[in-house]
Amino acid sequence: MSTLILATGNPGKVRELREFLTGWDILPKPEGLEIEETGATFLENARLKALTVAQATGHWAVGDDSGLEVFALDGQPGLYSARWGQSDQERLQKLLLALTDTQDRRARFITSMVLASPQEILVEVEGICDGKILLAPRGTGGFGYDPVFYYPPLGLTLAELTIAQKQQVSHRGQALRRLLPTLQTLATL
Repeated sequence: MSTLILATGNPGKVRELREFLTGWDILPKPEGLEIEETGATFLENARLKALTVAQATGHWAVGDDSGLEVFALDGQPGLYSARWGQSDQERLQKLLLALTDTQDRRARFITSMVLASPQEILVEVEGICDGKILLAPRGTGGFGYDPVFYYPPLGLTLAELTIAQKQQVSHRGQALRRLLPTLQTLATL
């Protein structure tokens, strides 16, 4: 079984990616390996994470950078989605408060995902999930902004979806499906 390092310390992301990438020995980035996200875009941060972790471990690594862009907030929280508060609860409250006086609740999740070897970037992909922000959280699954992110085609928030449903429609699931052909090729090497 081939080893793939996920360039994240986020347990929610690790859990979702392990469910999706069967047949791989999936490991989180080494504890203590901190990567400063200095990129100006999701893709730049994903590149930085993937290459840094691949070089530090000597294994293939997947780096991703994801965020929520809210149209009425000019794309915020965007690159700062994970740092918009100290906890998921605090971030949700801040988002709902920021949207108190607006009718436009359109939003989208974006993931840029990069696969790197210790020597180079191998593949770059992106996934986008369009939806809207509800007035209050619903559901107990997922993590982050999932409880307030409503996905109209299914009539549910991302926190109300099963893992299998979320993998089919989410930004991360889309990016992973685009990455999968390369991962399948690497697994045979």
